[in-house]
Amino acid sequence: MKERIKALRKQLKMTQEDFAKRLGLARNSIANYEIGRREPTNAIVNSICREFNVNEEWLLTGKGEMFIDFSEGEELAAFCGKLCAGTDPAIANALLYYSRLSDEDKEFVRTLMWNLGNFEKK
Repeated sequence: MKERIKALRKQLKMTQEDFAKRLGLARNSIANYEIGRREPTNAIVNSICREFNVNEEWLLTGKGEMFIDFSEGEELAAFCGKLCAGTDPAIANALLYYSRLSDEDKEFVRTLMWNLGNFEKK
């Protein structure tokens, strides 16, 4: 598993510090997993899979794809779950503020997002 944790972190282009912070761990915990000094607990495996949309079977055994392929609706539902759990208060506040805008102002914000992010209008 040590090679897969390191491969995942590298695929995500994250440092050990960044990876650890997303999981609520210390950097040395990730270093210890990657060199095989320690095995992550089931709770840590679950956290890695949930936080980074990782296929648990791949993480545990190396079988299958690294990431879970979510439909757009499933990805949105997962994001909303994380949002409700309080993982990103800035985004929660932005969405709350957006919900209070007039229809005209909401249209302006949507147009701005589509132009900045090169999103497809739906």
